[in-house]
Amino acid sequence: MKLRLFAGVSVLVMTAGLSACSSSSDTSDDSSDGSTTIDVWLMRDSVSAAFQKDFVQGFETAHPDIKVKVQIQEWDGIGEKVTAALASNDAPDVIETGNTQVAQFAQSGGLLDLSDKVDELGGKDWLKGLAEPGTYDGKQYGIPYYAANRVVIYRTDLFKAAGVDAAAIKTRDQWIAATEKLNTGGTQGIYLPGQTWYALAGFIWDEGGDLAVESGGKWKGSLDTPEAIRGMEFYEKLQALGRGPKDADEANPPQADVMAKGKIAQTIATPGRASVIIENNPELKGKLAFFPIPGKTADTPGAVFTGGSDLVIPTASAKQDAAYTFIRELTGDTWQKKLALAMSYVPNKTTLADAVASDPGAAAMAVGAAEGHATPNTPGWAAVEAKNPIKDYMTAVLTGGDPEKEAAGASEAITTALNSGS
Repeated sequence: MKLRLFAGVSVLVMTAGLSACSSSSDTSDDSSDGSTTIDVWLMRDSVSAAFQKDFVQGFETAHPDIKVKVQIQEWDGIGEKVTAALASNDAPDVIETGNTQVAQFAQSGGLLDLSDKVDELGGKDWLKGLAEPGTYDGKQYGIPYYAANRVVIYRTDLFKAAGVDAAAIKTRDQWIAATEKLNTGGTQGIYLPGQTWYALAGFIWDEGGDLAVESGGKWKGSLDTPEAIRGMEFYEKLQALGRGPKDADEANPPQADVMAKGKIAQTIATPGRASVIIENNPELKGKLAFFPIPGKTADTPGAVFTGGSDLVIPTASAKQDAAYTFIRELTGDTWQKKLALAMSYVPNKTTLADAVASDPGAAAMAVGAAEGHATPNTPGWAAVEAKNPIKDYMTAVLTGGDPEKEAAGASEAITTALNSGS
């Protein structure tokens, strides 16, 4: 998924001058000194100007035969732009893409198969939520770049007033009990809009279910399985411990704005939303903290959707070796640690989680990232999100609809969307 979750978030987005950044004054493809120049597309807000400058300088120093020219791309319309580039004879050499977009681009045959590089790149330790959507038809096309996922943002003052110890919340049952205690008087125990479907997906994964499954080469919606219905039952129980709208998602109205204005004990969001809450209500500075979404048992955190980016190489690139060297460096341990600290991201490997231990929000994300998932790995998923019957299903259940009947209807709609282009 493209990481637009962070757009406008000051703690993560430090992009002044980023679009004007270029790594080298050399704008030709091949320099007179025999070096090769590669064109790299990075997405708006994925890195700060400072990090980009440091990395490119470090890379070119370590690899004097390769020069890097970075172009910053906008998320809006990027799918069509990448598709056109992959079909042309003038594709960039490296492209950053949302992790769940890789299958769509790989289906066209426009991406280089990097399966033989997985071991060299430490693939056994990659975050599952980045690595799995980077595959298509059993081959690895996308190399995990960075990740982010949702956590619980909470008001420390309201927790203290209610006598709730956030550190003691390790299971779903403990979370419900604490939220019930917080949901008193004028305080909402949690603000959870009725259509926050990424949160629902996590609860479904916790139960062993999924949004859709593949069988015999066809995809089928699976919200009507017992496991998925149990996930919805938990969502309904949690959502009732606040006054979030049942017919809207977290963007309508922006939940950070809502939390800033009211006495809301918790919300589910990426850690960067905390800065937006504080911007809207400076009195909350120093009163916000984080914990991972709890799981069914204390020894396993709750499953979460892993958003983030992968790096890919177009088959049309004439400089694939240099492009791979760039990817190997940027996704390697040294620069992954620096990126995590600079941008409050989760590194691409589970073994690097300690790199963000000093950042409370990122540390909470890293715990959840170990149980990260992605949406079904099929090019057809874009058609599901376009109409998103999951949201309609959630509202129907929360407003009194029969869960099994509504789940069956939503599953049928997902099945139709997934197979509409097959």
